[in-house]
Amino acid sequence: MMHISPHLTFDGQCRAAFQLYHRILGGTIATMLTYGESPMASQIDSRWHERIVHATLRLGDVELTGTDLLPHDYRRPEGFFVTLTLESATQAEDIFNALAEDGEVRLPFRPTFWSPGFGVLVDRFGVPWELNSAQGES
Repeated sequence: MMHISPHLTFDGQCRAAFQLYHRILGGTIATMLTYGESPMASQIDSRWHERIVHATLRLGDVELTGTDLLPHDYRRPEGFFVTLTLESATQAEDIFNALAEDGEVRLPFRPTFWSPGFGVLVDRFGVPWELNSAQGES
């Protein structure tokens, strides 16, 4: 068996991002561990102790995981998208609009030849998303 989990990186906004994703997507925040609470605490400068070393949002059989990298290690995410496909175009558009708030819409949510609704955005935390609705659903 194989399980794939997107692991997102942040520059001090992991907690806020996962709280937003939980509010928008639902699921359960299973882990929100700071560097200061971890066994690594003595190895990390105390000014970074409130950053998140590991976060987990469980969404059914999928886990979205995240971490705050230390500032000298952080790079803005690029070269991938977190893709969500929903049965309902209305639900997909609602999630698209919520994630797009204070972010950047790259492709507005609209019908395409493969989907009744598809859109691309980068959220306020710099995470790139594609929202898609299942073929034939509305």
